[in-house]
Amino acid sequence: MTYPDAQVRRTILALALGAFAIGVSEFASMGLLPYYARDLGVSEPVAGHAVSGYAFGVVIGAPVLAVLGARVARKRLLTLLIAFFALANAVAALAPTANTLIASRVLSGLPHGAYLGIAMLFAADILPKGKRAQGVAKVLMGLTVANIVGVPLAGAIGQGFGWRWCFVIVTLIAAASALMIRRVAPLEPADPAASPLRELGVLRNRAVWLTLLVGSVGFGGVFAVYSFFSAAMIDATDAPAWAIPLALAGFGLGATFGNELAGRLASWSRFGGALVLLIGMAAAPVAYAMVMGNWVAMTVTLLVLGATAGLVIPLQMRLMDVAADGQNLAAALNHAAFNFANAIGPLLAGLALSAGYGWAATGWVGAVLALCGIAVLGVAWAESRRGGLPGGGAAVPA
Repeated sequence: MTYPDAQVRRTILALALGAFAIGVSEFASMGLLPYYARDLGVSEPVAGHAVSGYAFGVVIGAPVLAVLGARVARKRLLTLLIAFFALANAVAALAPTANTLIASRVLSGLPHGAYLGIAMLFAADILPKGKRAQGVAKVLMGLTVANIVGVPLAGAIGQGFGWRWCFVIVTLIAAASALMIRRVAPLEPADPAASPLRELGVLRNRAVWLTLLVGSVGFGGVFAVYSFFSAAMIDATDAPAWAIPLALAGFGLGATFGNELAGRLASWSRFGGALVLLIGMAAAPVAYAMVMGNWVAMTVTLLVLGATAGLVIPLQMRLMDVAADGQNLAAALNHAAFNFANAIGPLLAGLALSAGYGWAATGWVGAVLALCGIAVLGVAWAESRRGGLPGGGAAVPA
């Protein structure tokens, strides 16, 4: 069905606003950790459970909510998911104890993957076939803009007026997104044949698992560098204090450009677009390791690394090609896979640091993970050419 251009633009804006709220909530809360640790009277490691609890919520909630929502029209499901996200952040803003905050962060993470995955599917469905990848990119633009504008602003407000205000702001933005989606998004009727069992059938599809594995391994290269970047800048360089937020904003700028690039690459070729981004994802950490100690050059390499973060887009488009009747679940699992990368990248980089290999080791670990992602992508491509995987035949652009 064709929708008016104005309605499509407003719908994508509403979806991107929800993604913006999710990005601010996820990343700004990390920077405010020392503040809520002190206010709630707990150690920083204990307060850190609020961060890991959020990631746990994403991994659990993404597949469960996608399956349970199989029979719900996507407009209604998206409205409910982002409204629940707003409510959970309101609880975080009012949390009287650390345990309450941690529980609220787990709840906040539950709709993260399902919302982003289904929002990308919805944006793709309301656009003409040749522009579907660009619709996915525009929804994800909310995440990248959150890193450039939302996270620094929410962090500054949180530091100046109290950490609770960060969650208040997120609550208001998420609620605004829910209201906009309800008001402007077209109501596409739910598929009468949809069911949780049909969604779960995607788990038997090797093409889906290989695509998820590309992201969960390859994207770990980004997090291996990003997670330790601030510490490396402080310990290994003579960078001024303002250089770190500048560099992190540069990462967000790179990601914004990378999303637009990834949308075009995915329209050209799912595998080819993913390969281009993974090559960049391997090369940037190598450059980062080689310029360790030079904060200007490190900042430039982080910006380039951010430009590869659009990898999620060609992988999402590939999942849409091969997931058949399990679109919601596959899209949600895509974001769960990237959160797995968020765990494995810092873990392996941390082990290298603990072994005494120095800050440059985070770059080398990142490059190895990206190369492993390329290897998995090669396997997925080879099997799709042989037609040995469900949905992996000639209909999929190579």
